[in-house]
Amino acid sequence: MAIPPLVVFDLDGTLVDTAPDLIAALNVVLDRQGLPPVPLASARGMIGAGARRLIERGFEADGRSMTPAELDRLTGEFISYYADHIADQSRPFEGLEAALDQLAGRGFGFAVCTNKLEWLSRRLLDRLDLSERFLAVCGADTFGVGKPDPTILRQTILRAGGHPSTSIMVGDSGPDIGVARRAGVKVIGVEFGYTEVPIADLAPDLVIAAMAELPSAVDRLQPRLSGLPKDA
Repeated sequence: MAIPPLVVFDLDGTLVDTAPDLIAALNVVLDRQGLPPVPLASARGMIGAGARRLIERGFEADGRSMTPAELDRLTGEFISYYADHIADQSRPFEGLEAALDQLAGRGFGFAVCTNKLEWLSRRLLDRLDLSERFLAVCGADTFGVGKPDPTILRQTILRAGGHPSTSIMVGDSGPDIGVARRAGVKVIGVEFGYTEVPIADLAPDLVIAAMAELPSAVDRLQPRLSGLPKDA
């Protein structure tokens, strides 16, 4: 039996616009520490490396640092608040579901590979009625490593029943491009996500400006993929 082609998505800033809820949770933590809030518009680029790094960046914005123990405590506070408010304002990016429908009709399967914790990722997708779309949802805690370590992408693809040679990664930032390159997977960058560096400067194979462009971008990359390997 042929292994089906797979599209693997980053979550925050790629599938879902989660910035409003993530930054709201960050600002709750900052306020409890007597620090000023970070504006949503300028804080979007802080997202993408997990909760701990987001909190560190929030403190760095005010010139503050923390001990490892303080960071552990604040990360716990952040996750507790965020989990209860995970989909207050977060929504799929425009055109996502139509793009998934088109690709599914062409035989593609889907997976999520994120630096968000797996249980938080599943909760978000559940709240947005997206969970059934994905064959696998893997976070930084699923395999004990996060992006750009190639293990997380390779294992996500394996769990979804795919193969790296017939998979495409879709992401919005450096860790997504890096994990795809290290895993030997083609990668599409999205311009509407969360990155301080323009996505085109990170040299993905293709760049799209909207989810409506995803099916045609996948079509452009698909001929470059190797022939579908057969199950042993």
